[in-house]
Amino acid sequence: MSDFHRRSFHLTLLALAVAGIAGCSSLNNASTRMAAMVTPYKTDIVQGNVITREQMALIKPGMQRAQVRDILGTALLVSIFHADRWDYVFTIRQQGSQSQSRRVTVFFKDGVVERSEADDLPTEAEFVATLKSPVQSKTPVPLEASEEALKKYPAPSRPAPARATAVIAPTDYPPLEAARP
Repeated sequence: MSDFHRRSFHLTLLALAVAGIAGCSSLNNASTRMAAMVTPYKTDIVQGNVITREQMALIKPGMQRAQVRDILGTALLVSIFHADRWDYVFTIRQQGSQSQSRRVTVFFKDGVVERSEADDLPTEAEFVATLKSPVQSKTPVPLEASEEALKKYPAPSRPAPARATAVIAPTDYPPLEAARP
């Protein structure tokens, strides 16, 4: 390759690189606009115990710890420094809606409930309404076939009952361990 061809080849590569870099600024604007139109799916994040008004109405002073655990579940936060206090924290983050956070604290004295404090808790129906439900089809899928639909298929034939054959188990097993001298 001659010196002239080599120089022209290098100049061509340099011109293409400069054109590519100059085009990056316009591509950057286009990619920013494209990213604004397309948003990735974000999964719902649920942490903690869902506690409703109905559950809190069941918690009364004088109840045992086991009874509280049966109603509210295991506390999310139990501190060794505050053994007479159970904290229940609930958070949910859903795409397209504001995150929710609630806190319930149950105080014990001598192993029984002394008092409880809670944020404004929803009822069960209110909480379920905040969850996204899957799209349901307008026509329900039949769970049973009609007699007319069953006539399309031949009746199943029953196989002949298998004859029982006797299996003789070997009685002469090799030793499990090697014989020791």
